[in-house]
Amino acid sequence: MQHKIRSVAVFCGSRSGRNPEYASAAADLGRILARAGVELIFGAGHIGLMGVVADAALAHGGKVAGMIPKHLVDWELAHPGITELIITKTMHERKAAMAERADAFVALPGGFGTCDEFFEILTWRQLHLHQKPIALVNTRGFFTPMLDWVDHMVREGFLKEKHREMIAVADTPESLWHMLENYKTESVNKLDQA
Repeated sequence: MQHKIRSVAVFCGSRSGRNPEYASAAADLGRILARAGVELIFGAGHIGLMGVVADAALAHGGKVAGMIPKHLVDWELAHPGITELIITKTMHERKAAMAERADAFVALPGGFGTCDEFFEILTWRQLHLHQKPIALVNTRGFFTPMLDWVDHMVREGFLKEKHREMIAVADTPESLWHMLENYKTESVNKLDQA
């Protein structure tokens, strides 16, 4: 069954990284989502790649919803120009709000927070809590070492190959969007414990 994408949660860094290609890819993704009429769901920050992807989506007429915990608003990190700002009490509430609202999940380069969000939503999919697509934009091979580690989990018997295959990988935002447009949901079966 074809999976209609109306909103995409983007997990990414509150820093821009050392290479300008990271910010360029984030801007491309924001532009692509806006032009496709897809709402950007993100962590509401105005700094780093979060700010870049949001600014690009807004500049191209996109709708942008940000979820941010109160303590980060107090640090003056909330993006002032987004379409909708949702303030949560905790980081857990923030992630739950993003997960509920998004039709797909995409990670751009980032640090611990990006990894936390990515692996949590991936685990939820493994546990059949959702069937939404999960993808990485592997700009400059940023996620290749992480994917090598995931492959190591499979080789060592800690992860099933079918769960490794839940991670879609694209080199560019353009190829990522093509993958999301053509994503088909699978039927949900009982959790396979074998």
